[in-house]
Amino acid sequence: MLNHEVDPALLRPLVPRGTELDLWQKQAVVSVVGFRFVATRVLGMRIPGHENFEEVNLRFYVRRRVGTALRRAVVFIRELVPRPMIAWTARLRYNEPYRALPMRHTIQTTGDERRLSYEWRERGEWIGIQAATVGSASALVAGSEAEFITEHYWGYTRQRDGGTVEYQVQHPPWLVWAASSVSCVGDLTATYGAPFARALGGTPRSAFVAEGSPVTVGRPRRLTADELTASAD
Repeated sequence: MLNHEVDPALLRPLVPRGTELDLWQKQAVVSVVGFRFVATRVLGMRIPGHENFEEVNLRFYVRRRVGTALRRAVVFIRELVPRPMIAWTARLRYNEPYRALPMRHTIQTTGDERRLSYEWRERGEWIGIQAATVGSASALVAGSEAEFITEHYWGYTRQRDGGTVEYQVQHPPWLVWAASSVSCVGDLTATYGAPFARALGGTPRSAFVAEGSPVTVGRPRRLTADELTASAD
């Protein structure tokens, strides 16, 4: 998870109706996240050839008030997967911004050091993110930046007609490493557009590697007009 500060004005047009930007220490943050799906099931069923695969996504953070509760969530700007059927299913079911591109990953372990990379091929060029960790992962510290980045248990997507879809994500708190030797290799313009490519071109403000866990993504639900009004009040 490579995390960059960005101008909030870059994100505001992408904020789903009924939500608001969730800031970390008054700063808008986007994250480039690379990970693997393993033993994936859709509606409880495994689809041969589509169980294990990479994903790299670019996301930012929002929140929605529901009564006295605060639902902290992610919004995806772009999600990359290696198989067209996965991208098609996610776009159809969640209206998420998926694209299918050739992808690969490496995880190399030497002693207590681990090096990870996630890459995708865009216009004939391999582009990717890389990081290294040393030692053991640690539990999240309450109120830390790592907790803010990893502990979002809702997702929101903007619909073409201006509506908003909500879904819940469930997983136990992850153990994390603070990453070192972090880099982003290649030109990100074709993947994310020039404004985000510029924002991601500098040194990340932070970087983490999470151990991961079983994850359950709930069924999408469209917010009603009353819910959107209540969120805006």
